[in-house]
Amino acid sequence: MSMVSLGRGEGAALPRRPEFEIQPIDASGIGEVARPLSTLERTVNNDAVRKVAILVVLAVVWELYARWLSNPLLFPSFGETVATFVGDLTSGTLLDRVATSMRSLLLGYGAGLALAAVMTTIAVSTRFGTDLLNTLTAMFNPLPAIALLPLALIWFGLGMGSLIFVIVHSVLWAVSLNTLTGFRSVPEVLRMSGRNYGLKGVRYVIYILIPAAFPAILAGLKIGWAFAWRTLIAAELVFGVSSRSGGLGWYIFEARSELDTARVFSGLLAVILIGLLVESVIFRAIEKRTVQRWGMQN
Repeated sequence: MSMVSLGRGEGAALPRRPEFEIQPIDASGIGEVARPLSTLERTVNNDAVRKVAILVVLAVVWELYARWLSNPLLFPSFGETVATFVGDLTSGTLLDRVATSMRSLLLGYGAGLALAAVMTTIAVSTRFGTDLLNTLTAMFNPLPAIALLPLALIWFGLGMGSLIFVIVHSVLWAVSLNTLTGFRSVPEVLRMSGRNYGLKGVRYVIYILIPAAFPAILAGLKIGWAFAWRTLIAAELVFGVSSRSGGLGWYIFEARSELDTARVFSGLLAVILIGLLVESVIFRAIEKRTVQRWGMQN
């Protein structure tokens, strides 16, 4: 046994610690530790089932309120709206309008993301780039994209160019701001690791900053998508005819001009369904394959 000095004399031995014996607890009265879930419990714990149930409840409330109001011109019923929606969908009218809107949206959204990537890369590479992005974001982020429609009409004329311009404005600043915030929240340990490997510029952004800041980047992509979608519909409500074909916003505007309220609600239903599809399918799949798989989000 090793000998140490305890202050009371050389060569004093450490006292032996007493041994404790604890009897195991009888766990028979605790109950079931694990049991298979019932069908009802599995159904309640399913996210998709709960969301569908919420939609069903909203549809029932809509139908009951429309029947109580009994004024189709003011507020059509859910059944009438769905009938109009299915009719225009099968005839191809609604599909053409949606395709026109989605083409403008994808072009504008993609251009906005590309510009946001360039600006945030410059911002994290140089101090001047950070100051520039902060200044431009503070100036233009509060500016509504729909307020730029008069300038868009003067610069690009009546067509897709004007739509893409306002969509880029609505996407660029939201995505840039969230991305830059995510980059700033990256721990210094990861930054130093990247520098130790000699990563600089674009390689430093791709291999270090983007994976670490991806939750904030994904949130920026969602916000940018929402801003772009509603900006597009609002712009099409004003001048949404491009290449002799109107988009979904113009479809709603035409229905309003004809006092066809059921068709107006049908167009709004299409806007809502596309929003739910993108959020619940596309972004949800990206989220599961990235931040949830990496353990960065519950």
